[in-house]
Amino acid sequence: MSFRTKLLAFFAVTIVAAVSLVAWGVTSYTRRAFEELDRQRTDALVAQFRREFAQQGDEIAHRVQGVADAEATLRMAMDLNRPQADASQYYNDARGIAQSQQLDFLDIVAGDGTLISSSEWPARFGYKNDWVTSETDWNTKGAFLRRVDLPDTVDLGLLAVRTVRIGEKRFFLIGGQRLDQNFLATLVLPESMRALLYPNLEQGFVSSALVDVRGPVAQADSFSPLITEVQKTRRELQGTINSGSERDRFFNSETFDAIPLPGREGDLLGVLLVGSSRQDLVQMLAFIRSLALLVGGGVILLGLILGWWISARVTRPIEQLAVAARDVAAGHWEARVEIHSRDEIGQLAVAFNDMTRQLAEQRERLVQTERVAAWRELARRLAHELKNPLFPLQLTVENLQRARQQTPEQFDEIFVESTATLQAELENLKTIVSRFSDFARMPPPEFESVDINESLRSVVKLFEPQLSAVGRPPITPELYLDEHLTRAQADPVLLRRAFENLVLNSLDAMPAGGTLTVRTSEGSGSVRLEISDTGAGLTPEECARLFTPYYTSKRHGTGLGLAIVQSVVSDHGGKITVESAPGAGATFRIELPTVQRNLRARPHDVEEKLADPPLIFNLESKP
Repeated sequence: MSFRTKLLAFFAVTIVAAVSLVAWGVTSYTRRAFEELDRQRTDALVAQFRREFAQQGDEIAHRVQGVADAEATLRMAMDLNRPQADASQYYNDARGIAQSQQLDFLDIVAGDGTLISSSEWPARFGYKNDWVTSETDWNTKGAFLRRVDLPDTVDLGLLAVRTVRIGEKRFFLIGGQRLDQNFLATLVLPESMRALLYPNLEQGFVSSALVDVRGPVAQADSFSPLITEVQKTRRELQGTINSGSERDRFFNSETFDAIPLPGREGDLLGVLLVGSSRQDLVQMLAFIRSLALLVGGGVILLGLILGWWISARVTRPIEQLAVAARDVAAGHWEARVEIHSRDEIGQLAVAFNDMTRQLAEQRERLVQTERVAAWRELARRLAHELKNPLFPLQLTVENLQRARQQTPEQFDEIFVESTATLQAELENLKTIVSRFSDFARMPPPEFESVDINESLRSVVKLFEPQLSAVGRPPITPELYLDEHLTRAQADPVLLRRAFENLVLNSLDAMPAGGTLTVRTSEGSGSVRLEISDTGAGLTPEECARLFTPYYTSKRHGTGLGLAIVQSVVSDHGGKITVESAPGAGATFRIELPTVQRNLRARPHDVEEKLADPPLIFNLESKP
């Protein structure tokens, strides 16, 4: 991944993370604020219900008390207090009184609990209401909830009881009103809130009993789990009710607080449900998300444009510097970059130009130093190599000078012997000069497609007479060649010469016989070959100096064979290494590229290129 791509990705991730964090924070805060506001509104509505409930209870108690204090009630009580009084004549009085006092329920009960008159169920005349006789002082009690039986149904009533005393006897007045949807209509509900009432007058959950201000509630079965749980625990609970379709469930969900309504004996007679719609919250959260997406998309687009501009401003000059650096690495020592800014990029360009200028100057000094050192080393080596044959030549000439003073027969004998010595040493001088000439005139490779396996087979076959020569311990060749080896681009003549030098070096390392192993294999865009012997091996110091020109561990050798091999491999863009240890033989490994590209210039090529004009790169710090 490029630096520009990484920078753009960093900008995008940072912006997305920032926008997401802000959107999450705003959403969380909004949700908490809405839930807190919803809790406050619910608490206010519950408090309002309790006030309305208490106020209506007081009103009912006041009305029943008014009935108890009425003159007609007192006359009825006095009449019923007489011996042999006929209570049936008051059979229908309760209905008229209830209508005049706007009461839904009114029962006139004798002191022993016998029902004298009932507005809601006159046919119950003479029935016993034992519960009313258990309290001694009803006049100090307030209204309470109680189940009211009707001829064909059951209602939930808010009732009050008052006592009328005539002498030692007492009569009871039980009056009240229904607690139903009409009561819910008295509550002032904020928008998006509603109140429901469930009279708990039957076993289990009865969906038709759940009402709001308009009557029975649609989809009442969805409230069954919440109400059933209140019936079990008798505690205030909270739950979420989904009343919409499956697709809009969250949008149409409501949060309900279920408040139990106990009776006088503590039994659960009803459940008040105060609900708050989540539609406003959902709409607000959807708006926040949409706004976050819109803002985030715009900011991301702006960030990407800004990131692209910044990355182009930074990476384009760096790319130009990289191209210039590669040209320097390829041998174009005079490569330069143009400077168009004074910021950090411009400073980097100035530093690069200074570096290449210093490299060119140092290279020139190094070339001159190496050239002098090479000539000195060449002179030293040449003097050393020529010194050996010159000494015998000098002795031979001196012998001839002394033999001139001898007899002709003795001179002829010494002359023949001396001329033979002169010819041998002159031939040795010729060989030395020829070797130095060959090393100095290494031609540049002429590349063509070469079968490495076939080249190695021909070299090994060339040395077969030496491998099994008479009077010499045999050397066994072992070839492990990859038959699917890719053909390489190389100079067949130079490559064969390098292989011959390596094989000959291995044969010289095994005077007592052994095994010569040749192996080839396929690499990544290259071919690999190994030439191993089982000779005496080399020390680490010898391995380090093995490819140095004129270095040799043999008694008779110029030390140029492996130097020539390294030069050939280097000219092919490959590399050669040696692995050895004393007594473990030696292995030479060569890796050659299958395709030649961008080879470094050889020393004489570099000298020719010194006069080339410098490369100039236009380095700008702006896109």
